[in-house]
Amino acid sequence: MYSSFEDIFQEAKKQTPKKVAVVMAADPDLLEAISEAMKMNLIQPILIGPKEKILDIIKKWEREVEIIDCLAEDEAARKGVELIRDNKASMIMKGKIKTGTFLKAIVDKKSGVSGGNILSHVLVFEKDNRLRIITDGGMIIAPDLKEKISIINNSVRVAISLGRKTPKVAPICAVETVNDSMEATLDAALLAKMNSRKQIKDCIIDGPLALDNALSKKAAEHKGIKSDVAGDADILLVPDIEAGNILGKSVYYIAGCECAGMIAGPLCPVIMLSRADSPKTRLNSIALAMVCAKEGETDGK
Repeated sequence: MYSSFEDIFQEAKKQTPKKVAVVMAADPDLLEAISEAMKMNLIQPILIGPKEKILDIIKKWEREVEIIDCLAEDEAARKGVELIRDNKASMIMKGKIKTGTFLKAIVDKKSGVSGGNILSHVLVFEKDNRLRIITDGGMIIAPDLKEKISIINNSVRVAISLGRKTPKVAPICAVETVNDSMEATLDAALLAKMNSRKQIKDCIIDGPLALDNALSKKAAEHKGIKSDVAGDADILLVPDIEAGNILGKSVYYIAGCECAGMIAGPLCPVIMLSRADSPKTRLNSIALAMVCAKEGETDGK
């Protein structure tokens, strides 16, 4: 079971270097992370974007790298997906490109790599020698019950890849009791019951839980909550994208946690981060995607 990003890197280093299609790669912070990943022998990048700008940024690199010259964002995104579908790359990473443009190519019904699945974003953060997941702060704006089930299933697969045999899922709400005026609490209770009846498998779900009693056993005990999940949650399922976005940025900017992010559910690892994310977060995300890659996935050779 991995308890830190150091553990994730140790596992990633054991793998064969992955070919990564980097879409609109002319970004110094992004290329700093790519360079470091190359030095660690994690990846073999294919840089897509304006060639002159990319070359200007990487002029001091000691290694040669493949570059596909492309000026338009939509064309670059399509080329990245084509590399995946043609088995010339096994991972795709968002660079300096609008999120909507990048995702349009990812989810395209004819040429994309979603596989027809509902996709969701997972943010992995490290705190007190433990890795936890926040989802979904980047894809589905206001998920309904059916979408929340898919979000849970996607995040559970990530948690299992990180060594959690039976991940514990906490549907996060403002309160830990069911309130018919608060839809998130109703969904939480339904998800917990569906889990107890094996309609949602491979995890333990209990909720509604407020954030404090999802993370702190002391807080849960103080409120008289008896639960296998309370105080020990691996996955924090937020009610909507706004809550997930705020919580995710809080653990990074306020708590100072190391983080990584990726899209869960597609046919290949898709690394999608904010353009403001640091090189270290981008590097963490590359290693995370490698560890979460499915067995039997194309290696881009």
